[in-house]
Amino acid sequence: MAVLNILRYPDPRLHRVARPVESFDDRLRALVSDLAETMYQAPGVGLAATQVDVHERVIVIDVSDARDQLQVFVNPQIIESSDDRKVYEEGCLSVPGIYEEVERPDRVKVRACDASGATFEIDADGLLAVCLQHEIDHLDGRVFVQYLSRLKQGRIRAKMLKVEREPA
Repeated sequence: MAVLNILRYPDPRLHRVARPVESFDDRLRALVSDLAETMYQAPGVGLAATQVDVHERVIVIDVSDARDQLQVFVNPQIIESSDDRKVYEEGCLSVPGIYEEVERPDRVKVRACDASGATFEIDADGLLAVCLQHEIDHLDGRVFVQYLSRLKQGRIRAKMLKVEREPA
């Protein structure tokens, strides 16, 4: 297992669309393990492979209080979403220190595979629904900042570029 480098917004690689996983092999299981270790160490509640510059449709999520209920989604697709929407404050490991309110469907149904290739569906609401939508957005080359006004996007971009230029 390894902790991977997380890309930071506005890195253009965050906008690449991830390709579907075709081989459910040891390499995929190693990627899942590395994603989980990276997410837990960051610490975060979700991480998409795109965020570590691996452009494959893989996400890991753990919204449990004890941080012991890792969920793996390979080739996830939102197949249903509720008409009712809710506003949640979102943050992102690729946009550290920034938290903004984003409106999304309150409930989603997602179809995905596990790391072995078995297909499953999950109905999600609350934090899990937000997290699934947020991470699937990453796989589609979208960062939550893009849901904000142009003014806020510009401010966040400027702040992230300034932090990047500052010496460590």
